[in-house]
Amino acid sequence: MADSVDLLVRDLSSRDGLVRQRARESLVVIGRPAVPPLIEALRARGRWTRWEAAKALAEIGDPRAAAALVAALEDRGPGVRWLAAVGLITLREKGVPPLLRALMRRSSSVWLREGAHHVLRALTKGDLDGQLIPVVDALEGVQPAIETPHAALAALEVMEMKPVSEWQQ
Repeated sequence: MADSVDLLVRDLSSRDGLVRQRARESLVVIGRPAVPPLIEALRARGRWTRWEAAKALAEIGDPRAAAALVAALEDRGPGVRWLAAVGLITLREKGVPPLLRALMRRSSSVWLREGAHHVLRALTKGDLDGQLIPVVDALEGVQPAIETPHAALAALEVMEMKPVSEWQQ
């Protein structure tokens, strides 16, 4: 199985878009065993490789990819950043803590803030809004690089103390 996953991940770098698409679709079908090599591919040099890896991870929806997807919000490729955000939205509450930690450390990153804003806005339309709205407000504020880390820390502290079912309250 590992050999076939490695071959499929290698095909994500192909110049042929159809080969990349088929490899990605096969990796999605494989699911969890494909996640670690896809996380590694998300750091590849080639933009198509990173794009395909981000798309596959978003479709698989495995929480082990959360930190890698957060890091990909700062990718130089806008398509990769978008797909990383989609992946974090798919992960819902499991993707939030690594995102908040990143905002606490790297709030000066415009790309990170933009991606986090997209993710958190999507999640605040659902049932996770209670603790996340202040972070969205900080991201939309006058000085988001300064306000966001404090809001992210406060949200993370509440989330770590409460079960997910109580985040709304």
